[in-house]
Amino acid sequence: MTEKKDKYLKLFFTTFRVSAFTFGGGFVIIPLLKRKFVDELHWINEEEMLDLTAIAQSSPGAVAVNASVIIGYHVAGLLGALISAIATVLPPLVIISVISVFYKAFRDNVIVSMAMKGMLAGVAAVIFDVVINMASALIKQKRILPLLVMAAAFTASYFFKVNVIVIILVCALIGVMDSVIRERKMKGEER
Repeated sequence: MTEKKDKYLKLFFTTFRVSAFTFGGGFVIIPLLKRKFVDELHWINEEEMLDLTAIAQSSPGAVAVNASVIIGYHVAGLLGALISAIATVLPPLVIISVISVFYKAFRDNVIVSMAMKGMLAGVAAVIFDVVINMASALIKQKRILPLLVMAAAFTASYFFKVNVIVIILVCALIGVMDSVIRERKMKGEER
């Protein structure tokens, strides 16, 4: 029982710490969760993290919370999902509550405004890092289709202003078809 309790506590404090020091939204939290749960704790392997990230990004709601809940569930079941959700939501809730009390002072403060603009550059770098890590993992696995889908989704969104929902649905359809084909190939090789 103590081992399970220790795992829950470690899950809570790890997720809490990652959430507390993440600025810029859900896409920023993904590499930090990977660093903690894949690289340091070894609770999840790299391929599982890619799959969990894809599920988190395609699910409705905040990507950071979705990713934490899915990882928590994967690591420690339903209670792990609940613990991760609370640990992820708590830091922003406290920070926003404090900021709301002093909103006027923060809004007009030049230093805070400059710090926020500086953080935007950091957020862009972290999101770029996520894309590069995901792409390099796919290259290592010699999976070209997801790379083409990623490039096509970016092109459709950025250049042609295609609705994100349409892109997600098309990507989901391609992903399902790819999974079915890969599954059939694996079954054919087993025979």
